[in-house]
Amino acid sequence: MRLRAICKGTVAFNDGHVSEPTPCPWVIQGSRSDVFRGKSTAKKLVQGDYKKQYDVLRDYILGFRACLRDFLGFDGAFMKGPFPGQILTVVGVDSNNGIYPLAYAIVEIENTDSWKWFLECIADDLDLYANSNLTFISDRQKALQTAISHLFPCAEHRFCLRHIHDNMRKTWRTNEYKEHLWNCATATTVPEFNHRMQQFSSYDVEAYNWLKQIPPQHWARSHFTGRAVSDMLLNNLCEVFNSKLIERRDKPLITCLEYIKEYMMKRICNVIKVQKKCVGPLTPSTIKIMEKNVNWASQYTVRWNGSDKYQVQGPWQDQHVVDMVERVCSCRKWELTGLPCKHVIAVLNDKADNVEEVGELHTYATGCTG
Repeated sequence: MRLRAICKGTVAFNDGHVSEPTPCPWVIQGSRSDVFRGKSTAKKLVQGDYKKQYDVLRDYILGFRACLRDFLGFDGAFMKGPFPGQILTVVGVDSNNGIYPLAYAIVEIENTDSWKWFLECIADDLDLYANSNLTFISDRQKALQTAISHLFPCAEHRFCLRHIHDNMRKTWRTNEYKEHLWNCATATTVPEFNHRMQQFSSYDVEAYNWLKQIPPQHWARSHFTGRAVSDMLLNNLCEVFNSKLIERRDKPLITCLEYIKEYMMKRICNVIKVQKKCVGPLTPSTIKIMEKNVNWASQYTVRWNGSDKYQVQGPWQDQHVVDMVERVCSCRKWELTGLPCKHVIAVLNDKADNVEEVGELHTYATGCTG
């Protein structure tokens, strides 16, 4: 039965019955302190009580036991209100390269102990162990780095390139520095990376020496392993997720958590809907990438070495070796993204022209099916 407030203090029911006059929390009279007290009471009735919601936190548990790739983004965001704290979040990547919210928690402070506790909870849910070969990406939080190195010493830990650039531009502000950083990070082979770094050194040796202090396995594609089936350089996963929490970080605890829960449910349902709309086995974002690679492949010539390898050469001295048995290309893009690069597709075209059975193109993709 719905209620509506009447300013004089009576409460009217939707069946027409009117109760006796009672004090109405929305009618504010008296001194300034009474005004603020009345406002606080009204907010508690509408949004919930901050302190009481902490008391029932242990009854509020939501978990997910699914992640579509061994790639997780971590971040923390400040809560607002009378009880400051931190929202820790972990987000995965779906097969369409979109965000897949996985888990979240509220802690008193973002330190090594809180991150270790959060990681341990995730490990329990996902059956992870110290030797698990996951790939994490974060904004270089020192406490998180320490926690990951203790709990998952075999994990690959990437640092968000945007965060690295934010630190760089405190000293070196022009776009040229950003371009050099990006060129170094996007190189997929070690020789190309070394060449780009040498160019950066020639441009500004001081900035080069600063960047060299960060181990390249944390930020450069040329040094990434291929086990994550993702070449992501930015922690956009958590940034997108946390941007949705800004409006609710000043609300009482359960109100905030309820909002996060509902957003996660909506997001996961949207992922499922997108997958169901896929025409064929590949996701929409994958199809776009593959179409570009197919177009580029037509400009390459292929030479077979008589066994399992092929030399592929393009019009711009772009020469690489493809091993169809090991399913690798020397450009490393097949290994890093799980998608056959233009060199691989050129080999498949050549094999088909020589009446060899190659099958469907999607069978050469990994981690990108709907």
